Amino acid sequence: MKTYKELYTLVESHINQLKFDGEPRELYDPISYMLALGGKRLRPVLVLMANDLFGKSSEQAIHAALAVEVFHNFTLVHDDIMDKADIRRGKPTVHKKWNETVGILSGDLMMIKATQLLCETKSDQLFQMLNLFNQTAIEVCEGQQIDMNFEQRTDVSVEEYIQMISLKTAVLLGCSLQLGAMAAGANSKDAAAIYAFGKKLGIAFQIQDDILDAFGEGDKVGKKIGGDIAANKKTLLLITAMEKATGETRNRLKQLSESTPADEQAKIIEVLSIFDELQVKATANVLKEQYLVSAFADLETIDVEPLRKTVLKSTALELMERMS
Repeated sequence: MKTYKELYTLVESHINQLKFDGEPRELYDPISYMLALGGKRLRPVLVLMANDLFGKSSEQAIHAALAVEVFHNFTLVHDDIMDKADIRRGKPTVHKKWNETVGILSGDLMMIKATQLLCETKSDQLFQMLNLFNQTAIEVCEGQQIDMNFEQRTDVSVEEYIQMISLKTAVLLGCSLQLGAMAAGANSKDAAAIYAFGKKLGIAFQIQDDILDAFGEGDKVGKKIGGDIAANKKTLLLITAMEKATGETRNRLKQLSESTPADEQAKIIEVLSIFDELQVKATANVLKEQYLVSAFADLETIDVEPLRKTVLKSTALELMERMS
């Protein structure tokens, strides 16, 4: 079994070989620019890890791996437009470097290019892989719209939030793993199990990200602490706090979560104080652990040599640790 670092290096070398040299340049240059910004390449690595789990060569699934990475970056281009974000991985976002029209069109082309890349996979299950990929793309769009709908609501439940992050974030991790398994010829039972593992892992990752946004250390997390609070985002922590709070505390939290005061830091400090009072961090950690335990239970059901699952297990745990 290859390590994360080995598979990351392989993915990076293939991404560097991708050529987006069509005309007009304003349509193609942003794709190369976006992919060159780097990142963890988690999704394509998971494709190759799943393929490796079932004993196949990484080359068997490399086009599927590239497809999910190009697709993921397409979602980031469009998310940045919707979020009016200026910076992505320390560089200007596509719509800031060019303009929103270029961002929309080049993002659309990335989605099409992702499908083309997947079609280059040599597999008897290619039709099923395309169906999975397209269904995942639909679900990611659904999740993004639900997240945007939450901005106008004050009554979001924990269950609704979990459904949203499942669609917006987690299904692509499940899809990545299942594509790798299918490229390797895995049976439907094992393919479904590795999808479930990835989806639950993705939910745990997002919960951890919510926790770190409020309670992490800025230099370690790599972003400003309390950013979600300042932006009035409906995170698991805020939703849990609203469900737990009563009386004046609930009224004050609701008021804070709908405000944009001049003193942003004072707002963050007060909300964090309410979070501490209601012990929402502990509640979120319990839910995160439940999803992790369930994810590893799904992994255990896969019918391969137990030792072959070690890399996937250790990768999941290392990523959780690295985020903390």
